Amino acid sequence: MSTTVHPDFRPHRLGADEYALRFADVNPPLSKAQALLEAERCLYCFDAPCAKACPTHIDVPSFIRRIAEGNLRGAASAILDVNPLGGMCARVCPTETLCEQVCVHNTQSAQPVAIGRLQRYATDALMDATGPQIFTRAASTGNKIAVLGAGPAGLACAHTLARLGHDVLLLDAHDKAGGLNEYGLASYKTTDNFAQTELQWLLGIGGIELRTGWRLETAAQLDALRADFDALFLGIGLASTHRLGVPGEDLAGVQDAVDFIATLRQTAELASLPVGRRVVVIGGGMTAVDAAVQAKLLGAEEVHLVYRRGPEQMSASRAEQEWAQTNGVRIHHWLAPLEVVGHNGHASAVQFGRQALVDGKLCATGEVQTLAADMVLKAIGQSLGNPVLAQSGLRMQGDRIATDEVGHTSLQRVWAGGDCRAGGLELTVEAAAQGRQSALAIHAALSTH
Repeated sequence: MSTTVHPDFRPHRLGADEYALRFADVNPPLSKAQALLEAERCLYCFDAPCAKACPTHIDVPSFIRRIAEGNLRGAASAILDVNPLGGMCARVCPTETLCEQVCVHNTQSAQPVAIGRLQRYATDALMDATGPQIFTRAASTGNKIAVLGAGPAGLACAHTLARLGHDVLLLDAHDKAGGLNEYGLASYKTTDNFAQTELQWLLGIGGIELRTGWRLETAAQLDALRADFDALFLGIGLASTHRLGVPGEDLAGVQDAVDFIATLRQTAELASLPVGRRVVVIGGGMTAVDAAVQAKLLGAEEVHLVYRRGPEQMSASRAEQEWAQTNGVRIHHWLAPLEVVGHNGHASAVQFGRQALVDGKLCATGEVQTLAADMVLKAIGQSLGNPVLAQSGLRMQGDRIATDEVGHTSLQRVWAGGDCRAGGLELTVEAAAQGRQSALAIHAALSTH
């Protein structure tokens, strides 16, 4: 992107106090009284649909009952035993479409138990306490496993393997571990540096060596890891972003939404972060919503989120769409980008073509709509974008790594999980579930030798 200066693309739109207020915790933790009252609403269903709906299959009635009994350490143990990233998932999981959607209270009072907030209450209590680790390592197996990627899948895999007595080398390309938890989520969802707090708890199990700044760039690197370690887990996420493929995409003021969010997450003084006066975000997923809302919170006067299909097809949940609208984001449907219009080398507007479904296919109607914009954020999806994987002999499915049901790839002693694995939902909780699932499979495979 060019460095052309535009008068409406600038920092310091608001005062410091206003930034702090706008980026405060979007869903503050429950008080003790609130948690007890909410826990007592649970019916402790024997065949709990909420536990089945959770990708990590947390025993929801069990941990809620322990909260009601005042046993927060036991509640946290029930959560973290099957989901090592239970603290982050409590903050960012779309519970409204998972566990809470199937809560039996929905058929009685239309108000499900606040499972996510109760989960946060228990895990926060544990991480705020000074007591010993709730888990201990098993006796050493003598096995060494390399885990590539310190995002949700890699962290869950590494922690599970370490608990089972294996030694783990955890490699990540960034300066900080955490993956999307550190770089890709809206800051108002993960306040007080929680991603790093959770990371330190995960590493506290012992047996995990973390190395940052390590990138998978050659097939020889992968071959060396396979030769030096007893098993390998790939949790490398999706490093490349899709292009719009329209004229003007490379104008100043146009950038990937994931880069915008990552920069915001690593900026200590939000007032110093430039933002446009009129922002257009293109996309329909969680990243698009997070980028749009944060642009508005930074002080943008107008923020438009534009998607080429209807609201039902957006991957962002209905609750996320409503959250965006509550924060002043205008959502437009059935519009596909045609061109980013520039003035003096900087984006000044985006032209969109109206779309309609004809026999189940998207077709242009010929109508054109233009939205003024001095900042354009692209959030139309990501891809693996690493040719090394196919070069190393890994079987690919589209642009993801093909695996079996436990994450084993086409290469011996190599597993994969998280967003880089084919067929997923691209959720933190699913990545954590797959990381733990593969860790158990690795343990089983190594135990037979």
